Amino acid sequence: MAKTREIRRRIKAVGNIQRITKTMQMIATARFQVALNVVTRSRAYATKIGELVGELVPSLGGRLDHPLLRHPEDEGGRVLLLVITSQRGLCGAFNANVLRQAMAFLRQHQGRGVDVEVVGKKGVAFLRFNGVPVAAVHGHITDRPAYADVEQLAERYIDRFSDGTYNGVYIASATFQTMARQTPGIGALLPLASPASSDPKTPGGAQAVVEYDFSPDPEALLNELLPITVKTQLFQRFNEAALSEHIARMIAMKNATDSAGKMSKQLKLRFNRARQAAITTELSEIIGGSAALA
Repeated sequence: MAKTREIRRRIKAVGNIQRITKTMQMIATARFQVALNVVTRSRAYATKIGELVGELVPSLGGRLDHPLLRHPEDEGGRVLLLVITSQRGLCGAFNANVLRQAMAFLRQHQGRGVDVEVVGKKGVAFLRFNGVPVAAVHGHITDRPAYADVEQLAERYIDRFSDGTYNGVYIASATFQTMARQTPGIGALLPLASPASSDPKTPGGAQAVVEYDFSPDPEALLNELLPITVKTQLFQRFNEAALSEHIARMIAMKNATDSAGKMSKQLKLRFNRARQAAITTELSEIIGGSAALA
């Protein structure tokens, strides 16, 4: 009887865990839908900004010179690495994959000065445990990043890069590709890649030659658009990291719910066997006692 009571307590505990993980899965699914809409809209905006910059480049006649496009001559200069992780756990290998990429980057640039800034409590705890100095923690940025917060951060990076404090700004985060594929990696935020590759193409692959009259002049427009490009790219990385986190948590909670269901079935089978064994033992004792009295 004591054994059946213990199994019944375990069945109840597993059932409670299953209800919690199922609820967390439903919450992650709802947040995933919201984050997916944000990523889709922001990606379209970032793409359009890139196309507009690409249309401005031919009008400059090759005179493309901007501080955000500058590739420093000193390749060994100081750089900044922003690591984007989650505030909470229970999201599978999401944080581990991003932090693995960040540690590989730090080892690769070991002889070079690297300032590390972190978003997310999980990243802060990991890096401090491994003895990596953290220059700044952006705890105010959550899994629903506000553009105003990201814009302020991007402006600081632009200023630090323009005045030569950093020769490059890199981001370690997960990027969203499909529902089944979220890739952790290191992406360069600054210097910006040359926008010449974003020139419009015709469907046949040939370059479309279109002449525009710009007001104000193309150089003034680029001075406005290139900082916006940096801000939109950083905002896109934050949004994709949040979306990848929700997908990872949704999958992890679904796996936990399924595992709890399987364990519950196994425990119920063990409970039925133990109860049947107890009933058989009691029947045997009753029959034996009756036979002894007879």
